[in-house]
Amino acid sequence: MHLQPLDWTVIGAFLAFTLLVGLAVARRAGRSSADFFLSGRSQPWWLLGTSMVATTFAADTPLLVTSIVREQGVAGNWAWWAFLLTGMLTAAVYAKLWRRCGVVTDVEFYELRYGGRAAAFLRGFRALYLGLVFNVLVMANVTLAAVKIGGVMFGFTPLQTILAATVATVVFSAVGGLTSVLVTDFVLFVVAMVGSVMAAVVALGLPEVGGITGLMRHAAVQQRTGIWPVLDFSTTAGRDLAMTIFVVPLAVQWWAAWYPGAEPGGGGYVAQRMLAARDERHATGATLLFNVAHYALRPWPWILVALVSLVVFPDRAALEDALPAVAPALIGDDLAYPAMLTRLPAGLLGLVAASLIAAYMSTISTQLNWGASYVANDLWLRFLRPAAPERELVAVGRVMTVVLMVLAAFLAVQLGTVYQGFLVLLKVGAGTGLIYILRWFWWRVNATAEIVAMLVSFLLAAGFFVAERVRPGAVPPEWQQFLWIVGATTLCWLIAAWCGVPESDATLERFLARARPGGPGWRRVLERAHAAGRLTDLDGRWNVPVEVVFAIGGCVAIYGTLFGTGYLLYGQYGAAGAALAATVAGAIVVAVTFRRAVG
Repeated sequence: MHLQPLDWTVIGAFLAFTLLVGLAVARRAGRSSADFFLSGRSQPWWLLGTSMVATTFAADTPLLVTSIVREQGVAGNWAWWAFLLTGMLTAAVYAKLWRRCGVVTDVEFYELRYGGRAAAFLRGFRALYLGLVFNVLVMANVTLAAVKIGGVMFGFTPLQTILAATVATVVFSAVGGLTSVLVTDFVLFVVAMVGSVMAAVVALGLPEVGGITGLMRHAAVQQRTGIWPVLDFSTTAGRDLAMTIFVVPLAVQWWAAWYPGAEPGGGGYVAQRMLAARDERHATGATLLFNVAHYALRPWPWILVALVSLVVFPDRAALEDALPAVAPALIGDDLAYPAMLTRLPAGLLGLVAASLIAAYMSTISTQLNWGASYVANDLWLRFLRPAAPERELVAVGRVMTVVLMVLAAFLAVQLGTVYQGFLVLLKVGAGTGLIYILRWFWWRVNATAEIVAMLVSFLLAAGFFVAERVRPGAVPPEWQQFLWIVGATTLCWLIAAWCGVPESDATLERFLARARPGGPGWRRVLERAHAAGRLTDLDGRWNVPVEVVFAIGGCVAIYGTLFGTGYLLYGQYGAAGAALAATVAGAIVVAVTFRRAVG
C-alpha cells in the first residue's frame, strides 16, 4: 500500500491539529488537578457524550467486529451489543448519583461509600489495579491493533508503529489534560466516522462485490448475516456458540462483568465524564448520547466491511497472500479489516488512515488521563503526599501519562489477537458487576465484600489463563469459565457482605447525605438516623421504577434503530419497518420519562 502526498498531507494536518489543541489549553489544564482531570466540572452533555463514544471507538474496535463477523457471523456481536442493557441502566439510574458524589475519580468514591482502613486499602489497591494493571492491558490491546494496522497500511515494524502512534497522543494528553481530550475527541469522532463510512462505501463498490445486492447473494455472506443467532443446543459446538454469543451475554454478562466503557453502575472513564458534567441533567444526557451513538449509529459500517472481506479474502491463506510483508504470527481474522483498506484509492486512503489514527488517539488519550488521575489523586495525594500542591499533582499526572504509555507498548507485542484480549478483559472483570450495581442501594455492602470480589475474580481468571497454557484443551470453554468465575465471585462477596462488619452509621449517613440514592435498601439506616434527629430531610423515596422504564424505552429505541438499519441494508423491508416502529415507541417512552428519571 502506497500513500500519496495528499494522503500524507491529510494525516499531517490531523496530527498538527491535535497538538495545537493540547498546547492551546495547556495553561488552563495546569492550574489545578480538577482542571487537568475533570476539565473544571463544567462540560456540556453533547461534548462529554461524544467523548465517551469516541473513546470506545478504538483502533481495535473495527478489527474486533471484523473478527467476530468472520468467525461467528453478525449475530456474534451480541457479545458486546448486550452491554447496552448496563449502559442504559447507567444513564437512567447512576449518572446523576455519580455527579452528586462530587469526587475526582471513581476510586475516590470508595472512601465516601466505605470507611476505615479497608476503604483506604480498597481505594489504593483499586487505583493500582485499574490505573496500572487493567488500564495498561486495555491500552496494550488497542496498541496491538495499531501495530497490525501500521504493518498493513504503512509497512511499519511494530516498534515504528508504536513510536509513530504514541508520540502525538502522549504530548497532547500530558500537556492539555481532559479538556484537550474532550475537544480533540469531538473532531476525532467525526473523522473516524467519516472514514469508516467511506471505507464501507468503497468496499461495497469493488467489482468482485457488486454493491449491497451482490454482497447479499454471496454464499459465504448469506451464512453470516443473521442478526439473531440460530440457537442449536443439539451439538457441543452449537451449544458453545449459542452460549458464548447470545445466552450468556444477555442473561449474565451485562450485569456481571466489569468491562471498560460498560461498567455496571458506571465507572472508569465513563464516570470521569459524568463527574466532569455541569450538573446531573448533563451527566444523564451525556450517557444517553453515548449509548445511542455507540450501539445504534456506528456498527454497520464495520459490519459491512467485514462481510465484504469474506468475498475478497475468504480465508487465512488469502490474507497471507495479500499481506506478504506482515509477520504470519500477526495474521488472523481481525487483520481482514486493514487488509480491506489496501483496496482504497489514493486520496481516500489518507482520510481512512487518519480516521484509524483518530480512533487510536481518542481511546489512548482518555485511558492515559484516566489512569494518571488514579495515580495522582488516589495514590500520590491520598497516601504519599497528602499536602501536595495542585501543580505537583498536575506534574505527577503528566509523568504518569508517559509511563503508562510505555508499559502498554511493551505489553502490546505479547498479545496475539484483539479478540483474545477482549476475552481476557471479560474474564478478569467477571462476577464483580453485581456489587457495583447494589452498593448504591444496599447498606450491607462493605469494603471487604468489594475486596473479596476483586481478588476472587482476578485469581480465577488468572488460573484459567495459566491452565490453558499448561494443559491446552483441558479447561472448559470460555462461556463456562465465565460462569464459574461469576458464580464463585458472587457467592464469595455475598458471604463477605453478610458476615463481615458493616460500615459505621456515620459512614453510611455521610454517603446518603451526598448521593441521596433512596430505596428500601437504606430504610434501616434512615430509621436509625431519623430516631437520632439526623438526615431528617431525606425520606428514603427513590425514583428507580421510573428510571427502569426510561432504561427499557432507551434499549428498545436503540436496538430498534440497530436492527432496522440492518434489515434495510439486507432489503428486508417488513422486518425493518417493525424494528423502526419499535424505535419510535421506545423514543416516546424516553421522552415522556426523561424529566422524572433525571429528577
